[in-house]
Amino acid sequence: MVTNKMKIEVVYAVGSQQEILELEVEDGTTIRDAIESSGILDLYPDINLAQQKVGVFNKIRQLNDIVKPGDRIEIYRPLLVDPKEARRRRVKKKNSHL
Repeated sequence: MVTNKMKIEVVYAVGSQQEILELEVEDGTTIRDAIESSGILDLYPDINLAQQKVGVFNKIRQLNDIVKPGDRIEIYRPLLVDPKEARRRRVKKKNSHL
């Protein structure tokens, strides 16, 4: 059986720094398999795939989705503040200075 290899990236951002790992995987590789084989879980043991969302090129995907050539798998950090709450705080702060 002949298997084709494809190049993909696994990306994780910490603060203003981004970790980009390039690797080759075989056809049929899942997002979970790619993340695990990339070694990123060893570099960042705080990553919890059971809780954190993942995506490809800014679109949420499932861990069992199959990767395609050139995919950029992104592991998203949990939000520290709800975006709606952050906006409310900014508006309140802005209005308090008026």
